[in-house]
Amino acid sequence: MSYFVHILRTLAGLLFRRPILGTCVIPVLPDGTIVLILRRDNRRWSLPGGLVDWGEDVITAARRELKEEAGLEHAELDRLVGVYSRPKRDPRFHSVCVAVAVQVQGTPSVADPREVLEVRSFAPDALPWDNLAHDHREHLEDFFQGKTVLA
Repeated sequence: MSYFVHILRTLAGLLFRRPILGTCVIPVLPDGTIVLILRRDNRRWSLPGGLVDWGEDVITAARRELKEEAGLEHAELDRLVGVYSRPKRDPRFHSVCVAVAVQVQGTPSVADPREVLEVRSFAPDALPWDNLAHDHREHLEDFFQGKTVLA
């Protein structure tokens, strides 16, 4: 194998065989309810979130995704809930998710109808536990238990 081919394979591995970085936001309204979005692609309830764009830090991406998906402004960072990195946590691709809890203000609304069917706030005892996307049940359980996890 030539040195050039070795370099190309190494670069391709670096670009295409690495997990993608994303963020999930646990938005808590002043009344203590949790805001979830109903995803268009799988019709499951989900925490707002998405991929960190080039040039963004995680908290900037979290703010952007919260606004884009749920129409909410991030008022205050509450805490880091966890970093979730299991290869099968997202069925679409290997992604690492940094989950944060934030205090939010405003009225939840569908900001991107291409991705989101509905936005709703749920009392902690009324969350749709059996219809949550990806590993968001784990994120919410860790949040309610006061954990900060590396999983």
